[in-house]
Amino acid sequence: MGLFDFFTRGKSENLDKGLEKTKQSFFTKLSRVFLGKSTVDADVLDQLEELLIASDVGVATTLKIIDRIEARVQREKVINSEELNTLLKEEIAGLLAESSVSLETNQQEHPNEPYVIMVVGVNGVGKTTTIGKLAHQFKSGGKKVVLGAADTFRAAAVDQLIIWSQRVGVDIVQQGMNADPASVAFDTLQSAKANGADVVIIDTAGRLHNKVNLMNELSKIKRVMNKVYPHAPHEVLLVLDGSTGQNAYEQAKQFAQATDINALAITKLDGTAKGGVVIGISDQMQIPVKYIGVGEKMEDLQLFDKTAFVEALFNS
Repeated sequence: MGLFDFFTRGKSENLDKGLEKTKQSFFTKLSRVFLGKSTVDADVLDQLEELLIASDVGVATTLKIIDRIEARVQREKVINSEELNTLLKEEIAGLLAESSVSLETNQQEHPNEPYVIMVVGVNGVGKTTTIGKLAHQFKSGGKKVVLGAADTFRAAAVDQLIIWSQRVGVDIVQQGMNADPASVAFDTLQSAKANGADVVIIDTAGRLHNKVNLMNELSKIKRVMNKVYPHAPHEVLLVLDGSTGQNAYEQAKQFAQATDINALAITKLDGTAKGGVVIGISDQMQIPVKYIGVGEKMEDLQLFDKTAFVEALFNS
């Protein structure tokens, strides 16, 4: 069984339901753009631009989409709403990158190393919950998982991760609050090595005093990981709260300057009309979205599939 199988089985209904607010706020309004219109003109494109920006796609990405559609309309002589929808789907899907880092590729490239995920993100975005859900899904796929509680600046962060480890039934390495985060990461990887773990998930501090501190801390954690496994971490996962819209994009820029991120998890999409932020962040950051959160249940953290995502947005 591959990672993709146990992360996505039977999820299309969850995805449709989880994106309901975004669909209602933006994509169902697309039909109104064409009221009284028989062709795509400047007014239609202006309204489309407003709708994309209102859905938190972001100005730069919106302008890119509008420019491409305008060029295609001129070239292909698109005249009705159905054809415009098809173009819009294609252009949005074209901006969405899918992650190439995975447990499977890691096993092929580094067969003697567990898959190490370092999770970063500010407090309150659903970081610990995301870790718990990831641990659950990896374990459900038959993988041996160990968690590392390296967010040692807040007692609550360590406590929450311990609760998740107990709930999911996976091992955890923790040294309590104020411990050296790099020391926790080192011990977690040593434990994984001794016990033959398949997946290691390391939590890190959500907020330090400034970007320099954050950069230094994350660099130090990476260095000590390399002493145990030379290619770790294989995935640096930034967790963002989709309901914060463009604020999530600002956070992504800050963390991208502090460390090399190669995957994004965008949470809380079920509670917001700002699902367009997935499109804008993926395009502007050129970092692939790997997971999206579309509900409270364990199974509602889904492996991102750009085709399914775009189809869900356009389903009435």
